[in-house]
Amino acid sequence: MPKEKTEKKAEIKKISESEFESKVLEMAEKGITSEKIGEALRLQGNHPMEYKKISKILKEKGIYTSPEVKNLQKKLERITRHKEKNIQDKRAMRERERVFSLLRKQKAYHKIA
Repeated sequence: MPKEKTEKKAEIKKISESEFESKVLEMAEKGITSEKIGEALRLQGNHPMEYKKISKILKEKGIYTSPEVKNLQKKLERITRHKEKNIQDKRAMRERERVFSLLRKQKAYHKIA
């Protein structure tokens, strides 16, 4: 028996490319990553596949940050806060080192200082 979908997709709306870019930039200023911007626009009914790529729009304006790096930074912050509260937690210490290493590698790959 197939599962029923709980989310209903909005009907696809036709908007100009400049309106699409302005929506993308508005969401990016709130601190949302490009992948989350695409999901939000898809739910609104503006399918990103019809326009220029979201990451290209953000790169042209100079506000693009890699989603991988941003997510790893958030994770590292959460683990660091946990480690400060729970000093004896050896697993958290190891996890912090592991995530920091991943973050360093991603920054080197994306050439971020």
